Amino acid sequence: FFFFSPIYIFPLSSFCCFSSFLLFLWISEAAASSFDHHLSLISFQSHSQVPALSWFTSRKANENAGSAGMRTVALLGAGISGLLGVATVASADEAEHGLEVPNYPWPHQGILSSYDHASIRRGHQVYQQVCASCHSMSLISYRDLVGVAYTEEETKAMAAEIEVVDGPNDEGEMFTRPGKLSDRFPQPYANEQAARFANGGAYPPDLSLITKARHNGQNYVFALLTGYRDPPAGVMIREGLHYNPYFPGGAIAMPKMLIDGAVEYEDGTPATEAQMGKDVVSFLSWAAEPEMEERKLMGFKWIFVLSLALLQAAYYRRLKWSIFKSRRLV
Repeated sequence: FFFFSPIYIFPLSSFCCFSSFLLFLWISEAAASSFDHHLSLISFQSHSQVPALSWFTSRKANENAGSAGMRTVALLGAGISGLLGVATVASADEAEHGLEVPNYPWPHQGILSSYDHASIRRGHQVYQQVCASCHSMSLISYRDLVGVAYTEEETKAMAAEIEVVDGPNDEGEMFTRPGKLSDRFPQPYANEQAARFANGGAYPPDLSLITKARHNGQNYVFALLTGYRDPPAGVMIREGLHYNPYFPGGAIAMPKMLIDGAVEYEDGTPATEAQMGKDVVSFLSWAAEPEMEERKLMGFKWIFVLSLALLQAAYYRRLKWSIFKSRRLV
């Protein structure tokens, strides 16, 4: 799956074509060299017997030597042009799809590893105070946080802070009420047009499945949040955009949001840029795969049960076939 990503298809295909072309030229050069060698032997053997044939073969040998030199020059030219072509395609692909993100050692990616629930709680705090003003999480309800990052009482108090439009009532009118556990996270904008108008034409994506909706999602989100740089020399960024090499095209409408000390954690953890990025990615990873821990536990149980069944099957096979395997013919 990694090599079939759009980021690698064009450089890989160009490299394969270039390698095939070099292999063809090398085979042609080897065949020409072998032919020149045999022709030189024929010329040497027939020089003392047939003068005309000797003159003809020596002339052909000189012509083949000249053509071999031309093939060598062509081979070098093809190699240089191929390398330049591959570099050009790779540079264009990097500009189109963004810089390749590094791989970070996420603690919940092990075979039997679980989420860091303290990090999920801190990540939800970062989302509430930094991200929720622009990005929605339409697939997450407050009740999903119970037992994961907060207690039931804490979650009820948190949900009661919002107002939800509900109804209609008995008179057919809509009304507002305090939020409850079954309500989903509130939307920052009424519709897509309002979101684009407030963000200069850019539409902030929903973050419910963002770590699964992007290639190499967790690493991509972390690199994007912490990857803001000053544009290099010669790169012009339009007003209202910000340079980020990990974003496709390099120009993103979202400004740098994670600044040291932007959030004051409840547990006293220093709110550095990297810490906030790690915590919010942990929260978004849990939001995209809340069943991950149960899935891993169920897989371990199935492997254990199937291992016992495999041992029983092996013992039964040995017991059943031991009569035939140990029988002697006299």
